[in-house]
Amino acid sequence: MLAAEHGDAVPADVDTLLALPGIGTYTARAVAAFAHGRRAPVVDTNVRRVVARAVHGAGDTGPPSNTRDLADVEALLPEDDARAARFSAALMELGAVVCTARNPRCADCPLVDACAWHRAGKPAYTGPTRPTQRYSGTDRQVRGLLLDVLRGTDGPVDKATLDLAWPKAGQREECLDSLLTDGLVEQTPDGHFALPGEQ
Repeated sequence: MLAAEHGDAVPADVDTLLALPGIGTYTARAVAAFAHGRRAPVVDTNVRRVVARAVHGAGDTGPPSNTRDLADVEALLPEDDARAARFSAALMELGAVVCTARNPRCADCPLVDACAWHRAGKPAYTGPTRPTQRYSGTDRQVRGLLLDVLRGTDGPVDKATLDLAWPKAGQREECLDSLLTDGLVEQTPDGHFALPGEQ
């Protein structure tokens, strides 16, 4: 799609990036901000933690909400594209290095005087907890199992070999189709499957 529809260039616009297969909310905004220097809220776990503490005075982030989290960061971003992109990178770094989950280094934090959580005495988090992310049985697991089969062979494999990777045929077929669509697996002219470049 990049070659056919975008002149071999990675788009800078978030909505255009979101229309590409395999590009989600985080990746689209990260590419816009960090590759193109655009004003786009980029939210990861570290950013959510900084905002939860500094803005909302909460010791933890609670369950994620794309709408709320993006709006929180959007409100903090400078209007200028280049400054906003640097600010997004700084928020991520601050959460990764200083405002860490277990041992925050508040004495080293440039936001300590304005941090709502620090001003409140760093209270323990009492809000709703994040649900534990299930992995077993997800499409992500099935895609990984299919790729493991292909990585463990020296060349293309037949469909019957891939079928052994997961017992639920419908889910397995959907995951194989998505791997083909995303360009992570290729089908040979004789109907076998291989990793790209291994045909």
